[in-house]
Amino acid sequence: MNPNADQLWHGPRWTLAALLAILGMLGPFSIDTYIPAFSGMARSLGATPVEMQQTLSAYLFGFAFMNLFHGALADSFGRRPVVLWGIAVFTLASAGCALSQSIGQLVFFRALQGLSTGAGIVVSRAVIRDMYPPAQAQQVMSQVTIYFGVAPALAPIVGGWLFVNLGWHSIFWFLTAVGAVLWATNHRFLPETLPRQERQPFAVGHLMRGYWQLGSSPRFLLLALASGVPFNGMFLYVLSAPAFLGIHLSLQPTQFFWFFVLTISGIMSGAWLSGRLAGKIPPKQQIRHGFVVMLLVSLLNLTANLLFAPHASWALFPIAVFAFGWALMVPVVTLLVLDLYPERRGMASSLQAFIGSTANGIVAGVIAPLVMHSTPAMAAVSLGMMCIGLVAWVYLHHRWPEIGRTVSRG
Repeated sequence: MNPNADQLWHGPRWTLAALLAILGMLGPFSIDTYIPAFSGMARSLGATPVEMQQTLSAYLFGFAFMNLFHGALADSFGRRPVVLWGIAVFTLASAGCALSQSIGQLVFFRALQGLSTGAGIVVSRAVIRDMYPPAQAQQVMSQVTIYFGVAPALAPIVGGWLFVNLGWHSIFWFLTAVGAVLWATNHRFLPETLPRQERQPFAVGHLMRGYWQLGSSPRFLLLALASGVPFNGMFLYVLSAPAFLGIHLSLQPTQFFWFFVLTISGIMSGAWLSGRLAGKIPPKQQIRHGFVVMLLVSLLNLTANLLFAPHASWALFPIAVFAFGWALMVPVVTLLVLDLYPERRGMASSLQAFIGSTANGIVAGVIAPLVMHSTPAMAAVSLGMMCIGLVAWVYLHHRWPEIGRTVSRG
């Protein structure tokens, strides 16, 4: 934690949480805004559904790759420069998407968007831990998750309206404007939270030692799996939204927002409860609660999809409850990751995001196209994604029982 944290931000804590959440919102906003326009974009560009799916996977793999470096750069040059450069590149890439005349051009600029948007998500986590002690950091992380939930709820509504009234190009011009406003806001208000004396040398040898230190740590890898992979239990449905909502549930593009509103309500509720529990119960107990919720609702979801034809009246609610369980435990796991190696918080945040986003990319590019035709298959994969994280946490819990045992205060 920065010893001068009290001097870096003089406003209420929630205002810093809101600023950092807006940084994190850029990534999901870039995904969810254009999903309602998939069919129209495919017709306009002469693209197949599989080719359109690659615009998602290109974004996610670009996001995953650059996540290896955002945190290391932030540990060496400071938090502000990495954020500002990332937003600037995102803004230019969004304009490139708007000007694309072929599916190949769109895939390229989507990849460039992915390479840049991770800066906000990765660095914002490090900023929180720079500024606050553990219990307060969990509260702020939970507030960030709550605000973060607004973007995916609003994005498909905005995207559907823009697509219907102005065409799909307007969606990316809108993202260009969002990037420009976000750059100006962070240039004006985002504090530099990493003191110069605590910055790490930017040298290949030093970076490789850091990556080896984290990448060879079973505790780090298990925590990263526990936080990143279960997210795909609900993200699979986001990626498959054109088929899941439009075909299986027979919803119109302008009705997609119901799915996102329910899911994000689950995320916001879980994050709110996570913040309320900060400093009151041991972190590992809170993590257990989150996994129990996800396991039970995943089993119920699979059973329902095997027994009944999917219908919007019930098929959306298990995903929302799953999101609640995930948001209840993920702020705690993220802080445990950041505190394993305090001198390398940026790099730890990078590698954690890399593991999670690599899983996202595999689900987007490989798994989602294979299972989106079947709601039982999607429910089974959702359960499987959750079980990977659960097994990682259970093994960690038994191998290193001291992790997350103590209630963090302050």
